[in-house]
Amino acid sequence: MDYIFDENFIRKKLKVFNSPDRLAMMHEHFTNSAIVFLILPYKDKPYDLVLIRRTKSKTDKHSGEMAFPGGKFDPMLDKSYLETALRELEEELGISKTNVNVLGSIDDHLTPKGFIITAFVAYIDKDVRIVKEDNEVKEVVKIPITFFANKKNYKERTYALKGDLIGVGKFNYRSAENKKNIIFGATSHIIVNFIDTIYNIGLMTPGCRRINCEDIKDRIIR
Repeated sequence: MDYIFDENFIRKKLKVFNSPDRLAMMHEHFTNSAIVFLILPYKDKPYDLVLIRRTKSKTDKHSGEMAFPGGKFDPMLDKSYLETALRELEEELGISKTNVNVLGSIDDHLTPKGFIITAFVAYIDKDVRIVKEDNEVKEVVKIPITFFANKKNYKERTYALKGDLIGVGKFNYRSAENKKNIIFGATSHIIVNFIDTIYNIGLMTPGCRRINCEDIKDRIIR
């Protein structure tokens, strides 16, 4: 598999946001948010995923972590989760929604800190300028899809919960400058879900699942 960007192939594998087949989470004690799973395509080589390292902040529960551009749903500003994702993308990376091509969605994912993340898969032209907002984004990191699709690069540990096997995974990516980037938690799980959905590689440990709202609701309420 060459992993050259194929818009029609990827689009057909994804789900429509309001599809009954898409796992959508909702809970009164959790915060809904949305991200753009951002693809940077090339004609002659595998595409990149565009991630950010969040600027360290005392008010950000995911401060300093690797993530996709996105943020909390704001009912005063947003009519939908897609609007949230596109608004945050422009705020964080200066990319206008007019330059974003949305392909579809994948299942919602949960963070242990009480955020439900809805992911919209989209791509931009490689010539679109990315300008990070320093107060929110410390660094923009472009990582080839081939790195994430290599089973050797994904590490997953499992543990038992309520009779089920729960999988928690991460990637350790070293840039050309030999800088280590740890992609873990919901961000790594979103990537795994995308790769297994599109390419059916089977990165996730067979027989295990991710955490859901019922697993950790008592901890969030406290």
